[in-house]
Amino acid sequence: MLQTNPLYKALPMLHDFLFPITLLLILTFTSTKARASEVVHVFILAGQSNMVGAGEVESNPSRNGGKGSLQWLTENSSTKDSYSHLRTNTGDWVQRDDVLIWFLGRKGPLEPGYGSNPNKIGPELGFGWTIGDAFEEPVLLIKIAWGGKSLAEDFRPPSLDGETGLYYTKLLEHTKKVLRQADQFFPQLKGRTFLLEGFGWHQGWNDRINQSFNDSYEHNMIQFIKDIRQDLKAPSLPFVIAETGMSGLEEQHPRALSLMNAQKAATNHPEFNGNVAFVPTRDLYRPAEDSPSHQAYHWNNNAETYYLLGKHMGEAMLELLKSK
Repeated sequence: MLQTNPLYKALPMLHDFLFPITLLLILTFTSTKARASEVVHVFILAGQSNMVGAGEVESNPSRNGGKGSLQWLTENSSTKDSYSHLRTNTGDWVQRDDVLIWFLGRKGPLEPGYGSNPNKIGPELGFGWTIGDAFEEPVLLIKIAWGGKSLAEDFRPPSLDGETGLYYTKLLEHTKKVLRQADQFFPQLKGRTFLLEGFGWHQGWNDRINQSFNDSYEHNMIQFIKDIRQDLKAPSLPFVIAETGMSGLEEQHPRALSLMNAQKAATNHPEFNGNVAFVPTRDLYRPAEDSPSHQAYHWNNNAETYYLLGKHMGEAMLELLKSK
């Protein structure tokens, strides 16, 4: 069984992580293993607007003939076989009852529509399908993301000098709340043991456009990972960091290249060997002529990009879990 979360001895210090007796969050290895039928695998997805998600779901003929939308991908002859699993025989979007999601109050079975609005997707869809297919037990995605947020200020980890970022604090608060109240949000999971398995991160634009934020990104990312693990009492929690590659392989801006290098360098920190992974994304870029928009900073609103981004994050996460 993939089980990465040890139970700390000092349970009194974890008072705000304790569930009702029937719903206990396990955060480290325990000698008493939960039966598979009682387990829920939990993953956190966090970041800024490209984790929120801007991939178009329904085709809009006025937006480049609908190209690049999720609907178009499932109907276009050259792509539909790769995305047919997302539609039922009657054409409805599949709802995965075995993969549940909570996104800032929106909750339910995983399906398209958990992006910035019900007609958008983010990486959660591809991530959830990839992770869900790998487990027989249920999966819970806790997605916590806001647009326009930097690592240097908004998500600033507490181990750095200066004020802890408001959205770092909110990230922890939301995570703890969902885990405490999971049986209320998802009654079908009542009585199960929740295993915090991994953390997915896709963020960087607001640090990319600021030189000082850019220069400190590698160090800030390293401290962010360390602090999240400490604050969630999960010292070896696997992390995957998706590259901020929104302009694709043609990107030449010095700050953009610097930020992507910093993201990769952070994952190569010696103590992260085997428990943190870098996910290249530049080759997932789709040009504007094949997409619903020309918003390069939002991957041109291309649903395939967002789906594949999540899929690649999920595959990287599974590799980290295998190594454990």
